[in-house]
Amino acid sequence: MPFARLATATTPTSHIGLGLAAVGRPGYINLGREQDLGEDRSIEALRARTHELLDAAYAQGVRYFDVARSYGRSEEFLADWLAARPDVDDVVVGSKWGYTYTAGWSTDAERHEVKDHGLATYERQRAETGELLGDRLDLYQIHSVTPDSPALTDKELHARLAEAAAGGLTVGFSTSGPAQADAIRAALAVTVEGEPLFRTVQSTYNALETSAGPALAEAHDAGLTVIVKEGMANGRLAAPHAPDTLRSVAEETGLGCDAVALALVLRQPWAGVVLSGAATLDQLASNLHAAVVDLDVDQLTRLATLVEDPRAYWERRGQLPWH
Repeated sequence: MPFARLATATTPTSHIGLGLAAVGRPGYINLGREQDLGEDRSIEALRARTHELLDAAYAQGVRYFDVARSYGRSEEFLADWLAARPDVDDVVVGSKWGYTYTAGWSTDAERHEVKDHGLATYERQRAETGELLGDRLDLYQIHSVTPDSPALTDKELHARLAEAAAGGLTVGFSTSGPAQADAIRAALAVTVEGEPLFRTVQSTYNALETSAGPALAEAHDAGLTVIVKEGMANGRLAAPHAPDTLRSVAEETGLGCDAVALALVLRQPWAGVVLSGAATLDQLASNLHAAVVDLDVDQLTRLATLVEDPRAYWERRGQLPWH
């Protein structure tokens, strides 16, 4: 598996990855985008911003980069960066298929993405991703699997994914929604010719939403690499939106709310890679401090009070506007 490369890395930040959802397209649901991105969200402005973030992240030891077909031009931006730096040969690149970007580089589109886990979508998007990333693609994930996803039962799709895996591509899946744990366990049961199909899982887990934790531990025990997304709860755990308890603990550590929030995830024994979704260089630098945050028992006990009911959490997430 490509993630074995991270196991030998010596930098504290090697288990922090950079996701490009927030900078691969002009509109997203993260809070504070007006301040983070400003008014110029042209293709070239976001390409330049993405390359700056990738340069800074790589220089500070980050070795996993995460994109998706639905993240606007994220694959293109990453591909351009990789092509300009042929000496960068130690990174792990993951992308996702299953959502089609439909916003046309607009922040006020009626629909920003359309979900389809069918075989035809996989074949189309696999070709599109291949055209951009070629053999630099290490991991291809089904985007946002839920318990009712046809991707969990489509045997023909499973066979095609197994073919890709036999060719050297790592196959994984991501999850979303209040039933993430059910989706994870269902995916763990998917086999092709008696062998487990999926080798990685990417799920939402943060100080507010911990319901997937036990299932992610099971996935880890089954040999999957666990990638954690939305550790900042789409900005809800970052200043100035962070709850008072998180602010208090952050003040005690002398670091930002974001560093503490991500450190809480990093300390989970099953967490292989925790994604930063930074949109600015300052955010990235602050996020990377998570690798050195040391939380004591009292602080962990106080942070545990922030957990929300998963249905309430996902309902609120679903109401976040695209900025």
